[in-house]
Amino acid sequence: MTLRGRLAPYLDVFRLTWPLALGMANNAVMQFVDRVFLSNESAASLEAVLPASVFSGVFVCFFQAVVAYSGTFVAQYCGAGSERGCRSSYHAGLAISAIFGAMLLLLVPPGIAVLDWVGHSPDVLAREKTYYSIVTGGGFATCAMIAASGYFTGLGRTRLVFFVNLVGNLLNVLLDYLLIFGVAIPSVGFMLPAFGIAGAAWATVIAQVVQMVVLNALALRDGTGGGRSPARSCCEARSSNAMEPDLVDGKSIGFWRLVGRILRFGVPAGVQSMLNILSFLVFVFLTGKVGDMAFAVSNAAFTVNYLLIAPIEGVGIGAGVLVGQRQGAGDTHGAFANGNRALVIAELYVAVAAVLILVFRRQILALFAGDVAAGELPEFMSLGSTLFVMMVVWQFCDAADVVLSGALKGAGDTRFVMVWMLIMAFPFWMPILFATYWLCPTMEALWATMIVYVVVFFVGTILRWHKGPWRQLRLVADV
Repeated sequence: MTLRGRLAPYLDVFRLTWPLALGMANNAVMQFVDRVFLSNESAASLEAVLPASVFSGVFVCFFQAVVAYSGTFVAQYCGAGSERGCRSSYHAGLAISAIFGAMLLLLVPPGIAVLDWVGHSPDVLAREKTYYSIVTGGGFATCAMIAASGYFTGLGRTRLVFFVNLVGNLLNVLLDYLLIFGVAIPSVGFMLPAFGIAGAAWATVIAQVVQMVVLNALALRDGTGGGRSPARSCCEARSSNAMEPDLVDGKSIGFWRLVGRILRFGVPAGVQSMLNILSFLVFVFLTGKVGDMAFAVSNAAFTVNYLLIAPIEGVGIGAGVLVGQRQGAGDTHGAFANGNRALVIAELYVAVAAVLILVFRRQILALFAGDVAAGELPEFMSLGSTLFVMMVVWQFCDAADVVLSGALKGAGDTRFVMVWMLIMAFPFWMPILFATYWLCPTMEALWATMIVYVVVFFVGTILRWHKGPWRQLRLVADV
């Protein structure tokens, strides 16, 4: 086989995953800009935004991941050739998102009570409460947006999702500047006050509402507009495997049965996401006790870390779609091959990005040093450089974890992903983390425990991918 022939399957995977990778990178850039703005508004805002956003994410990510699993069903129905199954999966995800949005509103008061218990300084705590309340209360928009984006992603229409995401994030950046710092135009008597960290939170929610409206309008029109819909195109493209549009394996698609199956497989995926963020939240709160300056450096480094890993999360979503479509078509070999191709693409990206981050680490850190006292600047830069090097060390294993976990979830192996996360995050990592904090409470030592955690996690995930029973799973086989 020629080199071009060998590269062709990787290019097919790349064509589906690049919009998802860029979309997640968009989100990371948005957060990066958001936190650079906040670092120039106040050091207290920079200290508050990471723990507040991560704490909100503990709740939002669970509901978001469950709703997103409707997109996995769309992918498997697409592979099975069922147009109605694709649409029903989207409608089921939308129904679940409506319920979850209401539940997020109810979680605002208990979340504020937990933040009171953490014990951060009064100025930081007040900002944490403000950011958490607004972003969590606006989580309904995230859930409904995910239902629609999962529909188009499951069909392979990742470019549409990317462009809507891009417009939403550009709007977010613009609103960030206006709402964080305020704006005054004396000539016309216009005055927009500076809202600080509350402005950053409202900018995020407004941008998500815009994306939610646009994506769901397009998805709902697909189900009612007639003509050649994306779902029909997806199913016809797999005509050799196509089934009757209202049947799968000879059985009618029941809406509430489908909702139940999405919850059955999606809840473990949601628990896995929640446990991942919850363990990281414990890490963030613990590092907050090391010292204000060190905590600000750690938050800045993790902002860059998200900028590095976010595209990999997009590749992981793409791996889930590719594996789901092949599993729905009954092609286990194709599913395994596509998952491995996505992994190769992710690791190549990490290699390039890691080099760039190490070369330009001082310039990147300088973006977060706007409110740092001149006497503390050398220490800020030195600690930041050390943390950047440590961050790069774990990225290769972390990228493999993200992509292969996405592939396993696309195949329906969500229980393993949940159980492995539970074992690794709490019985394994947390005792090491707390023992390190007790014996050597430095930021470098605490970050070193992250390296151990990620590497061991990678070993179990890759063994499951190569040896696990996911090959026998097919989510749409008995619906």
